[in-house]
Amino acid sequence: MILRSAKPLSCGLFLRIPQAHRRFFNAATKQNRIFNNIRTPDELHNLTLVSAADNRPLITLWSASWCTTCQTVKPIVKSLIEDEKVGEQEGGLGYAEVELDSTLIGDLGVKFMITSMPTLLAFSRQEAQLETKLVRPEQMKDRNFLRQWLLTEARRGGRAGGAGGSLFGGLFGGS
Repeated sequence: MILRSAKPLSCGLFLRIPQAHRRFFNAATKQNRIFNNIRTPDELHNLTLVSAADNRPLITLWSASWCTTCQTVKPIVKSLIEDEKVGEQEGGLGYAEVELDSTLIGDLGVKFMITSMPTLLAFSRQEAQLETKLVRPEQMKDRNFLRQWLLTEARRGGRAGGAGGSLFGGLFGGS
């Protein structure tokens, strides 16, 4: 019995995947990934590279250890991504916290226009999605609002879309 999903193997043979098992090989469903905290610009750069290569948006929570609101928001975001697996059906999300009080962080906050803490900023294809960043704590504390925001970022699937990371991205079709 030959199925339409037969795929050639390197030796010229065909692999036959029964219909019932094909969904397990679907690239659209990826597990969410939780990364270590970011303390340097190089660590952020490396994670955006990894996420871009995997077509998986990277969600970053910009916070500081002394920020009490950040400490309230952090478990909510992490729970939605890690425990409830929000975004996995849409292709998965990466998540990392950026420690703005790290002595090695440099001017990353200025570069990405982080003007308050906490801030949630998504990266797609290494581009900061500045138009969709969340800065209002009441939105981040609202699980339903936050779930919808995460789903929207996950549906982007590593593609730009929130005006990208450049000033002129939306004006000249940059993506």
